[in-house]
Amino acid sequence: MTEAWAGGSFGARGACLLAPNPGLMTLDGTNTWVLREPGATRSVVVDPGPVQDGHLDRLVETTGDVALVLLTHHHLDHSEVARDLAQRKGCAVRALDPAYCSGADPLTDDEVLEVDGLQLRVVATPGHTADSISLLLPAERALLSGDMVLGRGTTVVAHPDGRLGAYLASVERMRSLVLAGEVDTIWPAHGPVLDDAAGVLEDYLAHRRQRLDQVRAALVGLGVDRPDPEDEHQSRQVVEVVYADVDESLWGAAEWSVRAQLAYLAEGSPAG
Repeated sequence: MTEAWAGGSFGARGACLLAPNPGLMTLDGTNTWVLREPGATRSVVVDPGPVQDGHLDRLVETTGDVALVLLTHHHLDHSEVARDLAQRKGCAVRALDPAYCSGADPLTDDEVLEVDGLQLRVVATPGHTADSISLLLPAERALLSGDMVLGRGTTVVAHPDGRLGAYLASVERMRSLVLAGEVDTIWPAHGPVLDDAAGVLEDYLAHRRQRLDQVRAALVGLGVDRPDPEDEHQSRQVVEVVYADVDESLWGAAEWSVRAQLAYLAEGSPAG
């Protein structure tokens, strides 16, 4: 039985406040990360989450002085209360997508952010969405992965905003940070902290390669000559073959990923 995740404190600088929005896509809920340098008074809030059951009020009450709100990507379960929280705390919101920024410029790849001694490095990791980023917290050797890597299971690459080629490249970039000794643990936006970053990323890459092989085999079995991500009948047929052993309540999300895989194969991309 899977142990429930409830957030908590991690390292000397991280605290996870779990939003009350559990579900098939959100696992136990959205992890709102509050980061603060030891001894500092101001914090950084990452993915303040949804408007649901008083989560905004809880953040206002528990986060103290907030210097900056950051978004790993635009999905509402991460971004919905960002502007409200920032207004109530008197700070800015920053994201890769300018549409989700308030009072400050968009983030840029490899940008280093500093708040009262706390350092974060922006790592552009598109794939789950076009605007997905991760945040490297060097002092903890931790990578805040947003939805690119989850604490349980694997993430959805939702066509057309999500692109599998970009996703695979981003996971390889994350892996390069591990191999360089910069990352040991992953702090995801859903589910528990992952202490074995290297093993998890290897598993993610292996899983995607396996899924691509299964999709290729399904297309051959269905007599399909040309993968077409816009052909809803084709993508549904592939889901019924590849995800036959998965609960049908998850087939809708699976179809998003299948369409991303079909787009990847249609472009003539290799299997990772």
